[in-house]
Amino acid sequence: MLNDPIADFLTRIRNATMSFRRHVEIPGSKLKKRLAEILKDEGFIEDVKWTDDGKQGIIHITLKYDDNGYSVIEGIHRESRPGLRSYCGHDEIPRVRSGLGIVILNTSKGVLTGKQAREQKVGGEVVCSLW
Repeated sequence: MLNDPIADFLTRIRNATMSFRRHVEIPGSKLKKRLAEILKDEGFIEDVKWTDDGKQGIIHITLKYDDNGYSVIEGIHRESRPGLRSYCGHDEIPRVRSGLGIVILNTSKGVLTGKQAREQKVGGEVVCSLW
């Protein structure tokens, strides 16, 4: 049994990039699907596909690598976790690597990047940061 499915999602991506794998399969949920879509929109992963298996579904992620064979994702960090939730207001949203990375928030308006949350002036739970 998993206590933190989001940490499992991020760890599977981190492990796949460290072993230079092209594809990774992750058990699905609506939150994980939205996180994967944000990663695709921000250019951290190449493609996302959802397969319905009759249970919870499976997310198929195609990872992105540069011309030298290094992963586009240099680091992933889980900010808020079940034992210690981390919240911030719209004026306190952290910047990752001086704006080179992104922070993902779970807000009342859905899962947003830090930039989108600042524009909409909404705060929420800081899910993770990527660079």
